[in-house]
Amino acid sequence: MKLSTRLHILASAAALALAACPTAAHAEVEVQWWHSMSGALGEWVGDLAKNFNASQTDYKIVPTYKGSYPESMTAAIAAFRSGTSPAVLQVFEVGTATMMASKGAIKPVGEVMKESGLPFDPTAYVSAVAGYYTAPNGQMLSMPFNSSTTIFYYNKDAFKAAGIDPEKAPSTWPEVALAAAKLKASGHKCPFTTGWQSWTQLESFSAWHNVEFATKRNGFGGLDTRLAFNTPLHVRHIENLANMAKSGLFVYKGRNNTPDATFPSGECAMYTGSSGLYGSVKANAKFAYGMAPLPYYPDVPGAPQNTVIGGASLWVMAGHKPAEYKGVAAFFNYLSSPEVQAASHQRTGYLPITTAAFKLTDNSGFYKKFPGTDVAPNQMIRKATDKTRGIRLGNFVQIRTIVDEELEQVWGGKKTAKEGLDEAVKRGNEQLEKFQKTNKG
Repeated sequence: MKLSTRLHILASAAALALAACPTAAHAEVEVQWWHSMSGALGEWVGDLAKNFNASQTDYKIVPTYKGSYPESMTAAIAAFRSGTSPAVLQVFEVGTATMMASKGAIKPVGEVMKESGLPFDPTAYVSAVAGYYTAPNGQMLSMPFNSSTTIFYYNKDAFKAAGIDPEKAPSTWPEVALAAAKLKASGHKCPFTTGWQSWTQLESFSAWHNVEFATKRNGFGGLDTRLAFNTPLHVRHIENLANMAKSGLFVYKGRNNTPDATFPSGECAMYTGSSGLYGSVKANAKFAYGMAPLPYYPDVPGAPQNTVIGGASLWVMAGHKPAEYKGVAAFFNYLSSPEVQAASHQRTGYLPITTAAFKLTDNSGFYKKFPGTDVAPNQMIRKATDKTRGIRLGNFVQIRTIVDEELEQVWGGKKTAKEGLDEAVKRGNEQLEKFQKTNKG
């Protein structure tokens, strides 16, 4: 056989092999996504990636759980320095100012979407959500993802056993204290507790009562912002909770989301926490439960106002190939579609990040079928004021740790409410000053 004939046969065989093996002919671009969702929420993240990957053949999203929010942020910073960062990083809202200041480490999502050529309309997103992640020049910096807010959960069966109307949630803090006393008298060992105590009892509390948590519009107005949560109103609230703690009406169950499991398990009868806990409550609660707006003090003018955003957004890290950024844009486009958004909102309790997803959920009858699931969106779509648009502070992770430490001193009876809050403001302001000095330029 002639050499030319043999080469022709080999070339034909190679072509057939390539045709039979699509991955060799068309390699998918892998996009690494680091996140902090575990349990039921980890399954949700996995499903989002799996369904997007199945919807097209150009890109493959690879989700990886990297621990808690602070842990994943720390890991990503280290990875960026070594040139091994993921293309997409989930960052909780507390890290927003830090990410904004990391100019060389991030690529604004508005830029990513513009370069991709895919349709992208920032006005399609719920303004209270999108506004938090938008720069002063109007460019969206990160993609809203699992946006949440604080709501009130209560055990209807426990209320009934304590002689409290199970269909009427306490709407004010005095009513919460009265309900807690009745629950305790009926034998309940944990009438009320809270998760994310800085977020629920100081940050959202401030916005809900239309007062500042920090100066300069809660940090939106400049890096020279300073903490302001030691006013008479804040002291009064923390003092009331401290008195409830002494009486066994409020039982402190730990920092961050550690107390989350205490509500769906039935251990605690009333709970203030993230709307994103809904998926776990729905799956695990063996009792009738209700969801209601946060309690407030009825004598405070302007209350209730609106709550502030929580949860996290997706940041795009710098230093990746154009093909990866195209994959990121395609994935973000998929996540923002009304159908995907509505399904995520209904599954998890996180906010629908687009107006279209909210309308789709409303029109489907979901809110009527599952009463209370509209509490979070309704709290967020109220008109915001300069004091309630959100809280954007540098070194916010460290500030929350300080708040945790000082509030624990108050719950333990080692400090008065005023002493604890004054010290938290003083120590927190030191963190803000550090951040201001580091990020002057």
